[in-house]
Amino acid sequence: MKRRTWLLGAAGLTGALIVGWGMLPARSRTGSGRVWPPKEGEIALNGWIKILPDGSVVLAMPRSEMGQGVHTALPMLVAEELDVQLSAIRIDQAGSDTIYGNVALLVASLPFHPQESEERPTKVRVGEWVVSKVARELGINATGGSTSVSDAWTVLRTAAATARASLLGAASLQWRLPVAELTVSNGVVSHPSGKSASYGELAKFAAATPPGTVTLKDRKDWKVIGQNAPRTDIPAKVDGTARFGMDVRLPGMLYAAIRLCPMLGGSPGAIDATAAMAMPGVERLVRLQAFAGSTAGFAVVGNSWWRVQQAAEAVKVNWQQRPGGALDSRQIERELEAAAKSSEGGFTFYEKGGTDQAEAAATRRVEAVYRAPFLAHAALEPLNCTAQVKDGKVSIWVPTQVPQMGAAVAARVAGVAVEDVSVTVTLLGGGFGRRLEVDYIAQAVRVAMDCGGRPVQLVWSREEDTTHDFYRPMHVAVLRAALDAQGELASLRIRSAGDAISPRWMERGIPLLAGPVDTPDKTTSEGLFDLPYGIASQHMSHVATRKGVPVGFWRSVGHSHNAFFSESFIDELALEMKKDPVALRRHLLRDAPRHLAVLNLAALKANWGSLLPVGRARGMALHESFGSIVAQVAEVSLVNGQPRVHRVVCAMDCGTVVNPGIVAQQMEGAVVFALTAALHGQIDIQDGVVQQKNFPGYPMLQLAQAPLVQTHLIASTRPPGGVGEPGVPPLAPALANALFALTGKRLRSLPLRL
Repeated sequence: MKRRTWLLGAAGLTGALIVGWGMLPARSRTGSGRVWPPKEGEIALNGWIKILPDGSVVLAMPRSEMGQGVHTALPMLVAEELDVQLSAIRIDQAGSDTIYGNVALLVASLPFHPQESEERPTKVRVGEWVVSKVARELGINATGGSTSVSDAWTVLRTAAATARASLLGAASLQWRLPVAELTVSNGVVSHPSGKSASYGELAKFAAATPPGTVTLKDRKDWKVIGQNAPRTDIPAKVDGTARFGMDVRLPGMLYAAIRLCPMLGGSPGAIDATAAMAMPGVERLVRLQAFAGSTAGFAVVGNSWWRVQQAAEAVKVNWQQRPGGALDSRQIERELEAAAKSSEGGFTFYEKGGTDQAEAAATRRVEAVYRAPFLAHAALEPLNCTAQVKDGKVSIWVPTQVPQMGAAVAARVAGVAVEDVSVTVTLLGGGFGRRLEVDYIAQAVRVAMDCGGRPVQLVWSREEDTTHDFYRPMHVAVLRAALDAQGELASLRIRSAGDAISPRWMERGIPLLAGPVDTPDKTTSEGLFDLPYGIASQHMSHVATRKGVPVGFWRSVGHSHNAFFSESFIDELALEMKKDPVALRRHLLRDAPRHLAVLNLAALKANWGSLLPVGRARGMALHESFGSIVAQVAEVSLVNGQPRVHRVVCAMDCGTVVNPGIVAQQMEGAVVFALTAALHGQIDIQDGVVQQKNFPGYPMLQLAQAPLVQTHLIASTRPPGGVGEPGVPPLAPALANALFALTGKRLRSLPLRL
């Protein structure tokens, strides 16, 4: 928590962040006096809240719904402070005002890097010129980093409480009665005298009534926050009325299928489209240049996606390899291992004590090399975007995590002002970080420019999606520990190597940077430089590489593989020290009570140490990420020689819980997502070509293989931490540790294969 506070303070040093991103007190981000254009009958009380004549509430929704339940959790904050039913709240897509900016994600995404010493913390960050350009250029309404609730926690409650105060003030003035004598229930203001009025009746007067003193509800008075409210998006997903990007249908709409160069970073040479253009329903072929980090290729446009997909396959192309030569994942792995083992280069994120001295005095040393492969996102809804360019205006309908960045890239492609771009965000059929990219939006707009004003829906095939992703980068880590004469853990040194994500994402998303961004990226070492264990000497460093494979944010980012490295190695040390893995962790967490409580809860609920049926074993892992701490115990056996996870017990401290049911759902989804990657996930590149094409080569966990997931939450009064991603990192090491207990084989490479 001290580190997070310091990071916010460091960010606040730059005026551009304060002005451009609304890094201000919550009251300043409520948008009082801002114009949020009301529709017919709506009355805006501030930048977030509008009231309808029937008393229902319209909330400006700044985040994308991709299955994480944010369209339920954020309205719950508003319902609590406004004293209305959750069903009374409707959502409307937020605009581009800075009050909707995701401050928490900004701090998490920009390359601020803690490097603590015993004397004082120091910071390494990009120059203010970069930050100012980010504030102007980057899409601010971004959904990612498990920040949606944590960013909105104070802001939305304050906005709702401000609206409530104005409504009560309006009733007080109209009735000439003290506000203290008024009560609110289900959106109706009442007085013991019998006077009452709904929010809808008071709204017009309230819009002109200053809110006066605004206070948030005391925790003991909460009626909505902390309850298992049903997900509001489920009914539409059940009855088929939910609108995903693939569901967009517009009059006169055309369809486009793409083919990108099979070799990553390559381009098309000569194109022969004669056969394709002669096929029924096909209208045109549009060349696509490399843009926003994408590989070059072409799109075929016509009156049905199936027809243009078949036509695209019929196009004959002389594909050209990238100028730098063909990429090869095996060669990249060898180079990363050499870099991790070398003592040259790299950036030290954290250093404490004297690791060199501890290693020199050690009586025993333990060393291991761990590896994690490239991974695809494999969201079930393929990438798609519907675009229309007409009369100098651009309209896009898209499942995206970054609508404002999408608007910016659409404006650049079409050559219009960003104010002339309208964005409609649909539901997302999975995001996981892939829809933080805007390559598919740029492609759709470019194709639409050739379609005479007609809308066109561009859809990627599963094969294009798998072979042209922005992959989780491959990383290799060398871990070294020193044990002293008493057998205690004296030092831990971790040096990793792999591509950095944030600089590459900034380069392709912020054209004003006009060049490479070479700055350390904390995502490469997160989860390592901030380990909770009480080890006297630590040294955590990373060698950032640039191997040419497109890389991007993947659910839980660097934590996803760094937890596998560190938590598997802790179990190795327990074996070397002849200690139970949980007992060793308890010892190392003696000065970290929050982490220790999570560890103990997981061990208790999993019956750690009790006998299991023959052929089963348990493994434990604990990891903090995105402001939350998760411990998982995996119960494993072998079925036909392959790992079978029967049960995963999750203990979590995520601060204040807004909706326990959604938290449990997120843990279940995280376990399935992480287990899929741990058992199957791997992207291989040969001669520049990704070898996995579709789900047969990049399989998902099947329903029959899904384990029982039991989630137990620590009661907390802290502000909410992240939920969507923290359940991913501990799964792989918990599984690997269980497999070692079961088979005696230490698996140090993902995916886990016996």
